[in-house]
Amino acid sequence: MGRSRTSPGPAEDLLIELDRDAGVALHRQIEASIRADVRAGRLRAGTSLPPTRTLAAGLGVSRGVVVEAYQQLVAEGYLTSRPGGYTQVSASMPPVPADAGPAPPAGPSGPTGPAGPAPPAGPAQRPAARDVPVRVDFGYGRTDVSQFPRAAWLRSVRTVLTTTPNDRLAYLDGRGAPELHQALCDYLNRVRGTSCAPGDVVICNGYAQGISLLIEVLARRGARRIAVEDPSPDDDARMLAARAGLDVVGVPVGRDGVRVDALDRAEADAVVLTPSHQWPTGGVLPAAARARVIGWAKRRRAFVIEDDYDAEYRYDRSPVGAMQGLAPDHVVYCGTASKTLAPGLRLGWLVVPAHLVADVSAAKLLADRGSPVIDQLTFADFLARGEFDRHLRRMRPVYRRRRDALLDALRTHLPDLEPAGVAAGQHVVAWLPPGLDEAAVVAAAARHGVRVHGLAPYRLAGSGPGGLIFGYAVLGERAIAEGVALLATAIREVRGP
Repeated sequence: MGRSRTSPGPAEDLLIELDRDAGVALHRQIEASIRADVRAGRLRAGTSLPPTRTLAAGLGVSRGVVVEAYQQLVAEGYLTSRPGGYTQVSASMPPVPADAGPAPPAGPSGPTGPAGPAPPAGPAQRPAARDVPVRVDFGYGRTDVSQFPRAAWLRSVRTVLTTTPNDRLAYLDGRGAPELHQALCDYLNRVRGTSCAPGDVVICNGYAQGISLLIEVLARRGARRIAVEDPSPDDDARMLAARAGLDVVGVPVGRDGVRVDALDRAEADAVVLTPSHQWPTGGVLPAAARARVIGWAKRRRAFVIEDDYDAEYRYDRSPVGAMQGLAPDHVVYCGTASKTLAPGLRLGWLVVPAHLVADVSAAKLLADRGSPVIDQLTFADFLARGEFDRHLRRMRPVYRRRRDALLDALRTHLPDLEPAGVAAGQHVVAWLPPGLDEAAVVAAAARHGVRVHGLAPYRLAGSGPGGLIFGYAVLGERAIAEGVALLATAIREVRGP
């Protein structure tokens, strides 16, 4: 294979968490983060770092701060730089001082997710009048596939078809193509703060198959109960667990994600979480809560299944690292291209604890003999070339404008609705004021040609505050404004005189 298939490629995004209240200069924090990533192998030799302007814009600092950090790391020998070229990770890393200790793990501060299933066809989700056309659809769990980077993907397809060795087109083992294992580890360790080794990766056909393989393996290993967040759209996990003979228990979600005190009482053998952007409420599980979840998993010898469905799309907050980087022996990381590129690719991946890899890959091999290898190699090349980073960087402002249009429209037409989870992702939850019936609002909106979904169908136990889920990824700003205005008319009808 050519260089783009084997080298780390450019790093157009980095997981760097800045604490402006820490009393430590920002350039020192950037230096420390990159230095730790190089020592831990999350940034491999030869990886090209983002241009100083790009990284500065992403972190919300001046370019001079990044320039100063890069210069210090070049002086220390961690990076190399030449005029007019990329700043790269040095091929020969300087020795680690004897008193430096091991490289620190990824910071804890910090559907997949919803895998885009059809919403339940409950009465509250059906238009009251079937002959009313849908004018604006705030459906969630979708990405704008019209923005798929066809030209860049085609370049990777051509590279694969002209350079792939013949043996890669034969049967592979259940884990998938080695090139994609390496490319994913380079990306996830750099951007999501995982502790990923190529031998821990299993390629699957999206999140749905990934969670199916995991539940099958856990059931065979003696698991009896699986916990899921409440509310949660994870029909895949619930149905598959029931089919495997496992009990399913819901764990309530608070403002910042799952309530760990309730998890302690669930007596589960595994829990499915969306810690970086809880679906649907948008909460981010704090560092202390993450540590408690990991402590729970270690005490019970249980597993955390981390569904990292849309963490790449963030607008008003710093990056939040994956939980897997904190406890790779107890956390299974689930990722997918469905929210970032297109669900039709059916590309997903699991980063599995080493002692589960053989069982999960055997289950994958039995299920379908492996995912399509041309697609795997194409995605590997796409990642290694830095095209995935460029696509995400191009799409963030697109989705941010649509998010902003939704928030502006809600402030204008429905100021008493309370948006939540707005800092990231492709959807917003808006809590309804007390006394406004969720089902009635959904039905009235349908009569006005607006499709919007409530939270009630996704609650596992009991009731909770009413809310509406607004997916905005595939809507233009004008359509968003029109839809909220129509919804406001519908809500006035529900409220009455």
